[in-house]
Amino acid sequence: MNKNAAESVTLAEELVRTIGQQYDVDAVICPPFTSLQGVAKVIENSTLKIGAQNMHHEQSGAYTGEVSPEMLRHLYVSYVILGHSERRALFGETDSFINGKVKAALTNRLRPILCVGETLEEREGEKTFDVVEKQLQGGLEGVEAAQTELLVIAYEPVWAIGTGKTATPEQAEEVHRFIRDWLKKRFSESVATRTRIVYGGSMKPSNAGELLSKPNIDGGLIGGASLEGRSFADLVKSAAKSRPS
Repeated sequence: MNKNAAESVTLAEELVRTIGQQYDVDAVICPPFTSLQGVAKVIENSTLKIGAQNMHHEQSGAYTGEVSPEMLRHLYVSYVILGHSERRALFGETDSFINGKVKAALTNRLRPILCVGETLEEREGEKTFDVVEKQLQGGLEGVEAAQTELLVIAYEPVWAIGTGKTATPEQAEEVHRFIRDWLKKRFSESVATRTRIVYGGSMKPSNAGELLSKPNIDGGLIGGASLEGRSFADLVKSAAKSRPS
């Protein structure tokens, strides 16, 4: 919940100038709902893509205050973040509720960025893999292998979001590898190989290169470091340098 409509447009204009014509990295901007239309217009002739921070699973109806997949498609949105830790913790979203959104996104040809991750208490209790597996199972219940071409998974250790703490590259890679192995067992090796698994725990320009050098970390779900144009551009440049040759 940062930046009003005018501020979002200003940031998007800066990003179009700095990284809006590069093809090495898929860069997606996910502004608040109030900024989607303005940002979509700014980036329409660039390589940047637009995503939403949330959505409801129904197409329309008596759900005051909610936004549907069809509404997002109308604004040329192509990605949507689902199951973010803040939605789970602050708004009580359950795995089954998030699962409905994931399936609705896939039905509407939106690319769901399904977020999974453990709290500090769960990590210290050595429950990381159990928590992540439960969230994956619940969030992808009923999803068929053929639908997963649009799927993105984001690992966000809750204890490393907005705290200044970051999982070490080795800690992050360990969980990313677990997720990829789970996808292989749940779907197939080809699904596991093609699915992007991005890291969402305080990635910033100073640590992006080391994190992105790991074989199972395919990108980043960026929070605070995305609110300033130069920082965002530096992250994209780090990702480009980390691409396999």
